[in-house]
Amino acid sequence: MLAYIGKRLIWMVPSLFAVSFMAFVLIQLPPGDYVTTYIATLAASNEVVDQQQAADLRNRFGLDQPFIVQYGKWMWGILSRGDFGLSFEWQQPVSGLIWERMALTLALTFATLLLTWAIALPIGVYSAVKQYSIGDYFVTALGFIGLAIPSFLFALVLMYLAVVYFGQEVGGLFSPEYQNAPWSWAKVWNLMEHIWVPVLILAVNGTASLVRIMRANMLDELPKPYVTTARAKGLSEFRLLVKYPMRLAINPFISTIAWLLPNLVSGAAIVGVVMSLPTAGPLLLQALMSQDMYLAGAFILLLCTLTLVGTLISDLLLAAVDPRIRLE
Repeated sequence: MLAYIGKRLIWMVPSLFAVSFMAFVLIQLPPGDYVTTYIATLAASNEVVDQQQAADLRNRFGLDQPFIVQYGKWMWGILSRGDFGLSFEWQQPVSGLIWERMALTLALTFATLLLTWAIALPIGVYSAVKQYSIGDYFVTALGFIGLAIPSFLFALVLMYLAVVYFGQEVGGLFSPEYQNAPWSWAKVWNLMEHIWVPVLILAVNGTASLVRIMRANMLDELPKPYVTTARAKGLSEFRLLVKYPMRLAINPFISTIAWLLPNLVSGAAIVGVVMSLPTAGPLLLQALMSQDMYLAGAFILLLCTLTLVGTLISDLLLAAVDPRIRLE
């Protein structure tokens, strides 16, 4: 086991270098750079920036240097000091901007995961056990609706209902008085009062998808001989389901860990923009739009790291849960 984990960790190093280089290349592929975007923004406000000022800005940000020099300085700063560079748009260290958003993103994603699993697992099992019943048809219809509704549209509808019928403030995760307040139990409670709306929105599509997957996997396992044998030995139906077919059908839930961790950064960006959430997704989107290459590059590098770590955790848990899987 330790040898397997060590081998996977060693292979992560060249993968991260390759992804960091490709990310740096892709961010600079669009024509222009951050200064070009900045000048265009000023021009929209009837402000004019002459060529000398633009050249000074490029020199200040190091954008006048060759691509490989920019990449080398960025990577050297990461490896030697843990410095991801300075955000052009925010004029703040990239590391500070990222970690300030990650705590709230983690809370939102973890709450969404718990709600998704708590709903999808029992409903998927029920739908398979009661195949072609009225309950199964009802769950299937709701699942297709959940898959079909765009998250941003559901966000707008739920925000309207929350304001009109529940008197709930929408937009952001805190009331105005708690936006910049230090953390306290009152602020945590205020977060709990606001977080249920985005959690419900984000959970709908994932729940509908996992219900269908769980139902299909359970239907594959239920007719198999080992289930018939266990039932013939007198096991109660609930214990039989939990001990045998569910243990094998639950694999997709564990596999979601592989994309759950990178989803901390990139997931729900559109919902975050619609609801003005102070999470990582909208910040990454803004960085890409403004060609803020150090901020966007750091996010993409973090995205790759979380993907590799999530895949490793998922593989190890699958080997522990499913007796058919062996690391050898």
